[in-house]
Amino acid sequence: MTTYRFSFPTTIHFGAGVRAQVAGALIAQGKRRPLVVTDRGVAELPMLGDLVSSLEASALQTAVFSGVWGNPVPSQVEAGVTAFKAHNADCIVGVGGGAALDVAKAIGLMATHPGEIFDYEDDKPGARPFGAEIPYWVALPTTAGTGSEVGRSSVIADEDTHVKKIIFHPILLARQVFADPELTLALPAKITAATGMDALTHCVESYLAKGFHPICDGIALEGLRLCAQGLPACMKNPGDVAARGSMLMASMMGAIAFQKGLGLVHSCAHALGTATDMHHGLANAVMIDHALRFNAEAVPERFRTMALTVGLADPSAESFLRWLGKLKAEVDIAARLAGVGVGAAEVHELARLAFEDSCHHNNPRPVTRTDFEQIFRQAL
Repeated sequence: MTTYRFSFPTTIHFGAGVRAQVAGALIAQGKRRPLVVTDRGVAELPMLGDLVSSLEASALQTAVFSGVWGNPVPSQVEAGVTAFKAHNADCIVGVGGGAALDVAKAIGLMATHPGEIFDYEDDKPGARPFGAEIPYWVALPTTAGTGSEVGRSSVIADEDTHVKKIIFHPILLARQVFADPELTLALPAKITAATGMDALTHCVESYLAKGFHPICDGIALEGLRLCAQGLPACMKNPGDVAARGSMLMASMMGAIAFQKGLGLVHSCAHALGTATDMHHGLANAVMIDHALRFNAEAVPERFRTMALTVGLADPSAESFLRWLGKLKAEVDIAARLAGVGVGAAEVHELARLAFEDSCHHNNPRPVTRTDFEQIFRQAL
């Protein structure tokens, strides 16, 4: 009989106000000199100043590194490592969306490991081995999208080619997560929509991914249900803390579930990110219904289950795809690629990049480069 191994080790503190527990958690671990890692946008928010003040009020000597923007690249990691060592830091507090949290992981790795960040790229022939530990680090997500706070990977883009590379290892997991929905209240509507659709895409693609992982399947479906209810509610009432909490939980559930794998939607999104520098969540959102149509004939029973999960009376693949289109319109996501400035001249290169991406290897239906060309053309 085939055997399997599962692991869900991250400690998560969830609820409005849990950010106040960070200082005590670090002190309990004997930490005294945290480096707060965040992005330029979050650094300008009063919330970050309040967090730093709360750490310093607990006698934690705190420094801030806010040199993260756009898609993370090695130079940002290198600057963060310099800041970590200059402060003589003994721990990291990652605050922000997926970019800031991915950089926080990478800083921790490179503060204690030799070489360069891409020496540790996942599946790279001759990759350097990971050591036993990285500095103790905790995560405070400010978006409900990537779920990087519970992930064991860091996605860093090559500064020349813009190709995203994955650094993957369990030691990259945050030791504690403080998931406070109040930290997401300041998100602009466009970012709420794009990151929310990213979380939904994670749930859908991990559920459809081939392979055996019923634990991830169950988590993915509940995450999908929370997205279906929470995202429209957040858009209608940005101050709805309960809806924000639903999306924050769905984001973490999607990231936990996709250890099972993702699929062709993410390969399309990664291609768009590389070729056009499109926001990852927006790329997933624009492509999701167009790309998923390719999978409908391969796993119709899974589409039926998803349709039932979001409350559709007609539990069919076509009904679910129509629902996705209506959801996109409801949260003001472009229906097609033309709406985000992508034209037919870019299809050939997008198909090449998507085919070279590894995510579609877990897709429930094999995808060729020609298939990707057709998918992108149908999405124009």
